[in-house]
Amino acid sequence: MTFGIVAGGGGAVLLGPSGDTPGGRLASVLAELLWPTRCVGCDRPGELLCAGCRRSLAWIDQRWACPGCGAPFGHITCTECDHDWASRATVCAVRFGGLSARLVTTFKDHHERRLARVLAAAMVVSLDEASAWPSWSGTPRFDVAETDAVCFVPATGVAFARRGFDHMELVARELCRQTGLPLADVLVRDSARDQRSLGRRQRAVNLEGSVCALDDLDGLRLLLVDDVITTGASMRAATRALLARGAASVTCCAFARV
Repeated sequence: MTFGIVAGGGGAVLLGPSGDTPGGRLASVLAELLWPTRCVGCDRPGELLCAGCRRSLAWIDQRWACPGCGAPFGHITCTECDHDWASRATVCAVRFGGLSARLVTTFKDHHERRLARVLAAAMVVSLDEASAWPSWSGTPRFDVAETDAVCFVPATGVAFARRGFDHMELVARELCRQTGLPLADVLVRDSARDQRSLGRRQRAVNLEGSVCALDDLDGLRLLLVDDVITTGASMRAATRALLARGAASVTCCAFARV
């Protein structure tokens, strides 16, 4: 599976949206000549995330992960949840910190939008692995054939204005492209304080009632994605909003788990 952007023998082969048209491909090649792509982890030229750095990521072994909240070592007794999440299962690709934190920061705050494909590919790999392990109900934690659409936890209006894009929309679109699932852009988010400075209880209170679904989702089985799960407040609020509008089930997936 391709994780990033590579240099080909005839010049740069750019795998982002800018390469979708002849003009876009030419602009991308010129940009690559002027500003060569380097690995976010080790600064080696050629890829956004080189093979060595991909291997060095703190990948979560889905066999040992908590089926409910995605914590890395909660398959029997989880210290991060009480098995009380409304989602049917949660899958996280890597543990947050070090390189994974740098990837998220570079993507969101330094506007390296091409990393959307990298994060999506990591999530697809972990979803595929998680399909071999049971949820609390005994069914596979993920089954693409039992999933109707992908949706995402939206950015706040303040974050969107600051960045100029919704980072998880980009990841969700890439994940749809890689899985063949359709996108359901159905969640909206009212103004809320930045979650990063808040504790577990404060995060839950901060998001109470701030996420809602716009459309009737009667019977849909949804895959809900976000970049990082810390306390799970955002995922849980979004899950409740989807179920409140009639979704039959929600499976959560994040790139990283704190």
